[in-house]
Amino acid sequence: MDLKQNYFQLFGLTDVFDLDVAALTERYLALQKHLHPDRFASASDQERRLSLQQAAQVNSGYETLRDPLARARYLLSLHNGDVNDETSTINDPEFLEEQMALRESLAEIRFATDVHATLLSFMDQLETKSKHYVEALKLAFSCDTIDVAHIKGLVQRMQFTRKLQQEAEALEEELLV
Repeated sequence: MDLKQNYFQLFGLTDVFDLDVAALTERYLALQKHLHPDRFASASDQERRLSLQQAAQVNSGYETLRDPLARARYLLSLHNGDVNDETSTINDPEFLEEQMALRESLAEIRFATDVHATLLSFMDQLETKSKHYVEALKLAFSCDTIDVAHIKGLVQRMQFTRKLQQEAEALEEELLV
């Protein structure tokens, strides 16, 4: 196993966004079984160290490829289109207004008459948005020519939505206490 090969090659998959997650999981489990520390108990220190590095790469690759947002970011990096969280901004006033409205809605949930139902509705709305972005990314990555700028925008929007989902989940945990 080449420690520098990309994650898709590592799992014997085509470099596509719309991948078969079940096949990914099957290959992940097979690689983990092959790299299990017990198989290297009597090996040299160097062989054990190499197997640990390979297992770490397999784990990292699996975590990256099974998550649609991480997979999109990774595919972008393969197309020289990294999304830098620190400096990336979205210059779409409609989207920014929508985000502000969603943030206000999230802040107001704790004052709703039925907090639980309102929070669940809000979380469903965010899940619908996430699914929309996944479908848009499938389409964008399936084009003959990859429009890196368009995909970056979709990834940034999905990141905003994911962050709101995490904040909503944190609020749910807080309210359950």
